[in-house]
Parts: sequence; structure tokens; C-alpha cells
Amino acid sequence: MSSPTFTHPPAPDLSLPNETLVAIFDGLTPTTLADITRVSRRFNAVAERILYSSISITEFLSESSPVPIKTLRCCQSILERRHLVEAIKRVQIRWHGGFRTLSPPNLAAACAEAGVALRSLTFLEGLDIFLGPANRAIIPFNPLHAIERMIQGCTFPYLRYCSLGAEWTKGVQPYTDILPAFFTLIPSVRYLKLSDHHSALDLPPDALPCLSYLRCSPDTAASLLPGRPVQSLALIGMDSDVNRENLPKMAHTSLALRSLDLSAMQVRPLLIRNISRYLPALQNLKVRLALRHTLHYALSGITLLAGLSSVLSDFHQLVCFDLSPTEIDGTKQANFAEEVSLCAEWSRACPTLTRIVFPSGTEWQLGEDGSWV
Repeated sequence: MSSPTFTHPPAPDLSLPNETLVAIFDGLTPTTLADITRVSRRFNAVAERILYSSISITEFLSESSPVPIKTLRCCQSILERRHLVEAIKRVQIRWHGGFRTLSPPNLAAACAEAGVALRSLTFLEGLDIFLGPANRAIIPFNPLHAIERMIQGCTFPYLRYCSLGAEWTKGVQPYTDILPAFFTLIPSVRYLKLSDHHSALDLPPDALPCLSYLRCSPDTAASLLPGRPVQSLALIGMDSDVNRENLPKMAHTSLALRSLDLSAMQVRPLLIRNISRYLPALQNLKVRLALRHTLHYALSGITLLAGLSSVLSDFHQLVCFDLSPTEIDGTKQANFAEEVSLCAEWSRACPTLTRIVFPSGTEWQLGEDGSWV
């Protein structure tokens, strides 16, 4: 009886150009790429650059696991691979907390350690940091916001997308002068999100010259918008935070503001009317209505939205009115007869409207024959 014959898998083709290997490896999962780095030195060199080009870390911190181990290990790996600095384009770090106590553990040291790695990534194009409970810890000496501990000293001349924030409650450590100083060092940023900054930012006029999208609180927006080419704005907080002091300042952008997203707050019709007075060039408006304030317009059903006609008449360039974030009676059921009736009524009040999205999620478009479909 003959012995069984064993065949070995073919050796990797090392004659392929690097561009071909990149095309093959690109799109593979991080786990697969990590396996490929162990095949050969050449495969390691190509796969490692792809593996580290976009870093995403999400951690859940708790009493039993209060240290962001994955973040710190990744930062250590970055520092050990200085040759990959140019390849790292995007970094996302997101911490979430499940602490039963009001004051979580002190994460200042972890923030500072991660900051050491971030300072080496001068070729970053995207940065997304949410530090969860890290800023709720009470640190009596050298008080700094947790985000500032991480970004202090960082310079990102190629950064285009930036999102910063942490959990916020009254009494937590506010931002200091480090944040506005950081913004002067990211001149290419186009998209900026600040989830927990609730006051004005004092920046020199030439800071953030390319900013086109901004998501933040009304007071922060009022300080950042003047003189900058922001065309899309998303506001967070309460609709009462948008007042006669900060709303007029939002109109002084260097390019006309085109899109406004109010889906993160409960909005009363009065605010929409005030917005139409100060931001008349809006073309896209996304709103989460506070329906308890519109119930006097009708007794039940979606017809209660009919009262918005007088509000929409103040807009002269509005193209899209999106109410999809609004909930009516906790349901998302569509009533096509009522919706098409409202489309006709609203378009008479605002003739520029061509697209309406209702709380049901149904989207209506104005056809060439003047009918809504």
C-alpha cells in the first residue's frame, strides 16, 4: 500500500507589483490583513500600511474594566511603527461608560498617553474622538478638558474631518484656551463636529478658512460662522438655546448658509419663523418638531401640521423640507391622502418647495407636471 502524498500550498507570488497587492488586500477585514502580515516581509509591508491607514477603536469602560486597554495598546503600536506615520489617514477613538458612580475613574493619564501617539500623526485626514465619561472625573490639579489632554500639541495640516466630544453634564470641566489654539493648527478642516462645547469660541479671523460643515451648539455656531464659508449647519441642544442674540450672527457667513439640520432638538414653529427671518437663503431644512406646541392647529392626525403653512411662507428659496425626525403618536405610519394634501398647501405657501419628507419617512417630489408623487 503506497504512502499518502501531501501537497503544500503554493508559495505567495512575490513578483506582483506593490500596486497589485494593494488592490488585492484593500477591502479585506482587519483580522485577515493581520494574518497576511505574517506571510512574508513583503506582504507585511503592504498589508500593514493598509491595516493602519484607518484605525477605529471602540471601548466600553466600567468598574471591572476602567482602563481603555485597546486604545493604549494601539497607541503603543503606532509609536513602535514610526515608518507607518505617513500611511495613517483616519483615527477614530470612542469610549463609552457604564459606571454606577457619578464620578468615574481618573482617565487623564490614558488621555495624555494617547495624545503622545496622536502628535506623531501629522498626515491625518480624519479624526473622530468621543471620550465618553472621561471628562466627568474630578481632577483638582491642572484641570483640562479630557479632549484637550489628548489633542494638546497636535498639528494636523491635512486634516479635513474633525469630530470631538465627551459626555456632558453641568459642572464638568469646560474647555480652555487649548481648543481654540488647536483649531488654528488645522487649516484644511472642512467638516467640524463639537458635541459638548456650549459657549462661544474666540478664534482669529483666519482660523478654519475652509470650514463648510459645522455641528455644534447655537452659541458656538454664532461665534464660528461669521466670515467662514459654512453652507451646512447642524445645531444641538434645546430650541430655546437659539435666541435673538446668537441667531443673527449665524447669518454672517462668507457664503450663504444653504442647509440647516435641527433634528437633534425639539423645535417649535416659532423658531422656524425666526430662522426664516435671519436665514432666508436656506434651501434645505431638517426639523424634529415639538408637536405638543402645534396641537392647537388641529385635533388629531398629521393635519395638525397644516399650521406650518404660514411659517413656510417666509422662506423664499426653500427646496427641501424634511420632517422625518418628527414622531406623531409614536408611529411612523403614512397617510398618503393627508400628505399629498399638505404638499399642495405648503407649495402654495412656499412655491420653491420641490421635496418634502414627512414624519412617516415618505418622500414626496414635485413632478414636472406640477403634481406631487
